Amino acid sequence: QVQLVESGGGVVQAGGSLRLSCVASGNIYSINDMGWYRQAPGKQRELVADVTSGGRTNYADSVKGRFTISRDNYRNMVYLQMNSLRPEDTAVYYCSAVGVEIIGVPNHQYDYWGQGTQVTVSS
Repeated sequence: QVQLVESGGGVVQAGGSLRLSCVASGNIYSINDMGWYRQAPGKQRELVADVTSGGRTNYADSVKGRFTISRDNYRNMVYLQMNSLRPEDTAVYYCSAVGVEIIGVPNHQYDYWGQGTQVTVSS
């Protein structure tokens, strides 16, 4: 069984910064992509940023230049540094792991989600 656990959410004033962390634990052999999604009240879940095992990154247009995603493949961790936060960034942020290979289960890949961490940006 694989679990993703996020941390680092909280309440911050507009213009402030937060750093989210996510660790994937379990019998993990490898993870293709790790990323962050968010869901605001009444809205669909949307991609914020993701990063491949090789370090290639992808960002939503709304966060480019403000957020930075990084990854530690050895520790199966992904981070999201969020700067210049805006009230519209308020959402529950979810960590994702896509294409997870489990030790002892070759030729199969699985996708996992974390439980989410609340980020609230006050104006």
